Amino acid sequence: MKQYNLGIEATLEIIGGKWKSLIICLLMSGRKRTSELQRSIPGVSQKVLIQQLRELEKDGIIGRHVYNRMPPKVEYYITEYGITANEIIDLMCTWGRANIKKRQQQGEDVMLLESEPK
Repeated sequence: MKQYNLGIEATLEIIGGKWKSLIICLLMSGRKRTSELQRSIPGVSQKVLIQQLRELEKDGIIGRHVYNRMPPKVEYYITEYGITANEIIDLMCTWGRANIKKRQQQGEDVMLLESEPK
């Protein structure tokens, strides 16, 4: 039996991968193909992106739809269960924006490159 000391451990196990919360955030705005996700996440390799997508799919956070056509087309989407993570993802985005602003006020050279999807 797997045991956790705090509930946050179980949360981070699911959304704590380097790109997972960003993937979830991007999919909250609608279905995306792998290539769309990769373009939206600078620095992620295709191998790592696919690995993180598979883990999120295994955990029931996202789903994968394969269209029966040539060339093959695959889209990822947030599942009903994944939508339950929306509130925590929104809070993380809000906290991150506030943190960036605070760091800027302290003279740190940091900026938010783009606005998050709503």
